[in-house]
This record gives sequence, structure tokens and C-alpha cells, in this order.
Amino acid sequence: MAKWIDVSTSKHQLKLFDGNRLFKTYPIAVGKILSPTPSGTYTIINKQRNPGGPFGVLWMGLSRPHYGIHGTNNPASIGKNVSHGCIRMFNHDVLDLSYKVPIGTRVVIHK
Repeated sequence: MAKWIDVSTSKHQLKLFDGNRLFKTYPIAVGKILSPTPSGTYTIINKQRNPGGPFGVLWMGLSRPHYGIHGTNNPASIGKNVSHGCIRMFNHDVLDLSYKVPIGTRVVIHK
């Protein structure tokens, strides 16, 4: 079974599944009202270590241009609706997740 990611913007949770089995749950921050995180099904298309700025220690780009899953330079933002639409994670969590998922991993985002 392939690993895939389920993102609930209303629960501020990112869940990693292996097939139908829940593997791990992470707390996240998501887009604010004026720049919501887009619902839909995407894939991880790239990974970049130490992208700088607000992206923390790692960026994983999604197949929707300009959106991704990344770390943060503001850990107090996790659990809130504060981003420009991206999915923010604690730096140690985004590193952990990136080791577990390859490029091509499916990401399902919903409320």
C-alpha cells in the first residue's frame, strides 16, 4: 500500500497513512481567511532543504503551483490559520515527514 497524506484544515492536522492504516498525526498551521489553503488532491513534486525565510528547515512543493508543506520560523503559529495558503509544520515534524514520504506522494486537503 502506498503512503499518502490527509490534511484537515479545520482540525489543523496532517495525517500520514500507509494504505488505510494511520501512521502518524502532526499539528499544522494553514491559510488565513484571505488566503485559504486550497482543498483538493495534489502530489509532492519537490523537496528543498533550508529554503530560508519563513519556510523553516524544509520545503516540499505541491503540484498546485506556489503551495507546499514546509517548516516555520514561527513555531507559535502552529495550530492557527495564519499562512498564505501553505501548510506549516514544526521544523522537527516536517523533517520527520519528509523522511517518510517520497516525491509523488498524494496529498488530500479538505476542511
